[in-house]
Amino acid sequence: MKCRKSLVALIVGAVAVGGLLSTPPPRVHAAPAPEVEYVYDVVVRRHYGFPNNDALSYGRGICDKVGRGEGYGQVMGDVKSDVTPNDEFAANYLVSYAVNLLCPELIWQLRNSAAGYQPPGGAAAPGTYY
Repeated sequence: MKCRKSLVALIVGAVAVGGLLSTPPPRVHAAPAPEVEYVYDVVVRRHYGFPNNDALSYGRGICDKVGRGEGYGQVMGDVKSDVTPNDEFAANYLVSYAVNLLCPELIWQLRNSAAGYQPPGGAAAPGTYY
């Protein structure tokens, strides 16, 4: 009888442990805060140079300009005069990335203000993409 209780306890314990081992671990959905992602991408990955070395404040400034209703051409001109690299492609990336991550509620306002935008002097995208 004692042997039978031990066997039952062993089977119950094995089933419990087996059940725990066969249960998949909980799924983790981690994403960095938008500010962290923005700074990492424009400073570390893309190597933009910002006034006062403050990428986050500059990105929020882009959001402020779009929120005030400044046109896409004006915002692009400001970015090209303030930030390096200062070509059309780099400025477009920075403006759209800042709005997308730091103030996504302004995406449609930015898109509407960019309708019909033509780069000054027929500037084209660079020949090499990374």
